[in-house]
Amino acid sequence: MRKPPWITPRGVLALSGWAALAATRLPVADPLRVALTTAFLLFCPGLALVLRARPTPGPLAAWPGRSAAAALVVALSTSAALLVAVVFFLGGVFTVARALAVLAALTTALVLLPRRHRTAPEQVRRPSKPPPTEAGAVRPPPPAAAPPGPGRRTAQRRAGGLLVAVLLLSGTACGGALGSSGRPLTADPEPSGTPGTAQAPVLTDQPVAPGPWHQVFRDDFDGTVLNSADWVTCYDWVLGGGCTNAGNGEEEWYQPGQVGVADGVLTLNALRGKQHGSDGRTYPWASGMVSTGRDSYDSQPRHTFTYGYFAAAINVPAEPAGFFPAFWLIPAETRGTPPELDIAEFPNSNQSVNMNLHWRTPDGNDAHVGRFFGPADFASGYHVFALDWEPDSVTWYVDGVQRFQVTDASQVPNVAMELVINLAVGYLQSPPPTVDSAQLHVQWVGVWQH
Repeated sequence: MRKPPWITPRGVLALSGWAALAATRLPVADPLRVALTTAFLLFCPGLALVLRARPTPGPLAAWPGRSAAAALVVALSTSAALLVAVVFFLGGVFTVARALAVLAALTTALVLLPRRHRTAPEQVRRPSKPPPTEAGAVRPPPPAAAPPGPGRRTAQRRAGGLLVAVLLLSGTACGGALGSSGRPLTADPEPSGTPGTAQAPVLTDQPVAPGPWHQVFRDDFDGTVLNSADWVTCYDWVLGGGCTNAGNGEEEWYQPGQVGVADGVLTLNALRGKQHGSDGRTYPWASGMVSTGRDSYDSQPRHTFTYGYFAAAINVPAEPAGFFPAFWLIPAETRGTPPELDIAEFPNSNQSVNMNLHWRTPDGNDAHVGRFFGPADFASGYHVFALDWEPDSVTWYVDGVQRFQVTDASQVPNVAMELVINLAVGYLQSPPPTVDSAQLHVQWVGVWQH
C-alpha cells in the first residue's frame, strides 16, 4: 500500500512549521509548545535549504561527513530565523507567530516545489586501438569526446539552489512585514527638501484632522513647577518613592526631582547614578516621567480620555543610544496593557519615530501593528506628534502630515486611557559609558474631542 504523501519524511518536514505555529496556541510554558517550536527553529528551515541545494536525492543519513551536514543545517536554520526576526523587528511588528508563519511557508515551499535531479553519466571507456585498415580504405572518424563530468554542473546547481532559497527567504520575510491593517511597515520616503533633513515642521497647536473639535485638556507649562492637578510623576503601579517599567527591563528609577518646568517647557531629565528602588533593586539611572494617572494604586486618575485628538510638541534627546522617549496612552482601569496607543516612540533613535497600536486577541495574546517614519532630525528642534483616535480608526500625524492609519475597528481600543510622557533608559541597550545624562523637552500638550 502506498503511503500518503504527508507521512513521508519530506511531508513531515513540510508540515513541521505549521505544527510549531499551531503549538503557539498552547500556554507559553507548555512543554509541547517549547519542544515543537525549538525543534523547528533549530533544524527544519536549514534542512529544507540543504535538501533543496543537493544535486542528488539520496538520503541524508547516507551522506559522508554527517556531523558537518548537521552543523550546516543548524547554522542555516538559525540564520533564517534571525533574518525573519530582524525584518519584523525593524518593521515594528515582531511576534513569534508571525515569524513562525513565514519560516513555515518557506520550509514548505522549499520541500514541495518540484525540481529535476540529473544523474551522473556513466564512465565512458577509452576506445581500444583501432585495427589496421587496408590500403585505400577510409579510416573511421575518432570517437566523439566524452561529455564533461558532473562536477561543474553539480556545483552550479548547488549554488543556484542556495541562491533561490535565499531569495525566497528574503522575499517571504519582507513580504511578511505587513501589519494586520495591510500597510507595509517601512519608513516613509524623505520629505521634499535637502536630503537628510526634514521639511520645516508645521508647529500647529490645533487639530489637523477633520472636526469639529473642542479642547478638553491643555498644558503650556507656564510657571516654574509641574501642575499637580493635571500630572503625577509615576505609573499607576507606583511603589512609593518612585517607579519603573520592569516589563521592558528598563534601567531607570523614575523620581519627581527629574521633572522640571521652566520658561514654558517641560523637561524630563535622565541622570546616571545609583538609585535604590522601593522594589528592592538598584538602578543605574534616575529619570523623569509625567502621567495623567494616579498618585497611588487605589486613588483616582487625574484625567482619562476615550477617543480624541492628542498632540504634543516634543524635542527628543541629542544622544539617542540607550534612551527610549515615548508619548503614549495606557488603559486607566486595568493599569496595564494591551490595549495601548503609542503616539510617538523613539527607541534608541532621534532620526525616526515609531507609531504603534496594541490590542488583545480573543485568546489573550498581545497583537500589534505599527509603522515608523524617518529619517528626520527630531533632536534639532520641536516637532508635533499627534494621534486621532476615533471609534473605528486611529490616525497618526507628524508635523501636520498623516503618516499612518489603522481602520480595522476590531483593533481600535474603546476604553478610557491615561496620557503618559516618559524618558526611559536602557531599553534594548544601555547608554554608552561616555553619556551621563539626557533630556526630553515638551513645549505643550493638548487633547481635543468631538
